[in-house]
Formats: sequence, C-alpha cells, structure tokens
Amino acid sequence: MAATRRTSKPSKAAGSQIAVSPQSYPAQLRELYEAGTPRAVRFRYGLLVFDILTVLFIVGSSFVPRAPVMEILDVLFGLVILADFSARLIISRNRLRELLHPVTWADAVAIVSFLAPLTGEAAGFLRILRTVRMLHTYQLLARLRRDSTFFRRNEEVILGVVHLGVFLFIMTGIVYETQHARNEEIDNYIDALYFTVSSLTTTGYGDIVLSGTLGRFLSVAIMIFGVTLFFRLARAVLRPDKVRFTCPTCGLQRHDYDAVHCKACGTLLNIPNE
Repeated sequence: MAATRRTSKPSKAAGSQIAVSPQSYPAQLRELYEAGTPRAVRFRYGLLVFDILTVLFIVGSSFVPRAPVMEILDVLFGLVILADFSARLIISRNRLRELLHPVTWADAVAIVSFLAPLTGEAAGFLRILRTVRMLHTYQLLARLRRDSTFFRRNEEVILGVVHLGVFLFIMTGIVYETQHARNEEIDNYIDALYFTVSSLTTTGYGDIVLSGTLGRFLSVAIMIFGVTLFFRLARAVLRPDKVRFTCPTCGLQRHDYDAVHCKACGTLLNIPNE
C-alpha cells in the first residue's frame, strides 16, 4: 500500500517540465504583435522605426544610381517585410479578411518590388500604409498615451499630421514612379514632392506639369484629397472636435472641447482651458 501511495504522487521533475513548457510559435508571435508586455511594446516600436527607415531608404535611393549594394539592401528590406507579412497571416484570426485588407495588398506589392531585381523599390513606398495601420491599433495608441504627455495633449493634431504626411508621400511616390522615366522635369523624389505640394496648395507655379490623361488624373486627385486632409489638420489645430480628459466618475476620456458636464454620467468636468 505504501508503494501504491508513492507511485500515485506526481514527480517534481514532471511538474517542472509542464510549468516551463515553451509557448507555441503562433502564440509567441501573437504575444509580440498583440500583448502589452514590455518586450511586445519594444517590438512594435521597432516595427515603426523599421517603417521609417524604409521610407528614408526609398527617398534616398532616388538620388543615387543603382548599384549592387542597393540591390542587396532591396532584398534585405524585402525579406524583413516578408517576415512581418507572414507573421501577421500566421496569427490572424480571420485570414480571409486580412488578405482582403488594402494594406495587405500594399505590403504584397512592396514585397514583390523589393525582391524582384528588375523593379527595384518601385512600389515600396506603399509600405508607409502599414505605419498608419499600426498607429491606429489600440495597443500602440494606448502605449503612446501612457508614455508621452505630448502625444496625449496633441493626439488629434499628430494623427492629422501623419495622415497628411502619408498622403503626400504616397502621391509623391506615385508621381515619381509614373513620371520620372518620361518627364524630364521630374528627376527625383524632391521634384515629385515639389509638384505634389504645389498642387495640394493650388499654387500651381507651372514649371512642372504632368502630361497625359494619367498626369491630369493625378493632379486632380492631389488637389481634391490633399486639400481635404489639409483642412482636417487645420481644424484639429484650431478647433479640435474632442479633448482628452478622464471623467473622475465614469472614466470617459474624450469630450467635446467646450464640454462642462460628462455626457455619459453628468459629472462636472472642469476641463483645463489652455
């Protein structure tokens, strides 16, 4: 009977093996992309830094002739983007919806453009759309609000600047990639940016003109959508729709800029007026 009691006890070694069993690979990826642990937050900040470096590389490479080192960097950027793309598909709870998302298409085009030697980084500028998607994820926004007082006070303005900047960069990239081979007035990204900004502000100096049906269509798109984003940014600066102030009773964080009482619970707010 004593022997029976001894064999019925689980061994400490077996228990320790169960306790330290490693997470599955998808679980580890999901922790990096979705959790709020310090390691996951650092990882997502690292992705933001990578996106910014990608943008800088695309702009900078338009000023220098193609060389073997540029092709190597293309492949390295493409492999990192491919790894990120694959990881997001692995952890996705709805892969079909993920595949149908426009940003996923943009990533796929960017991957092909970086890895295909003949195209160089032709459509890699679409990678910046991933930055916007990351900035609008709940985890990253919540972390930025905790880590940065400046971001909390100016969130609407910062997001407005990001949206306008992304629009400028995307349209500049499209103008450059569709015009630099046939339009001698657009030789690099700065020329394309100059045309984009002058069209957005409706200045229209006339020293750079996009010819053909596609060029006219791009000019119209820049003026219509660019002016809309610019006015949204100006409104966020001059007359913000909401201010961030935590209600002491119910915890509601966003209120009208001139609110006196919380619209959820009626508590007197006393929002500071700067």
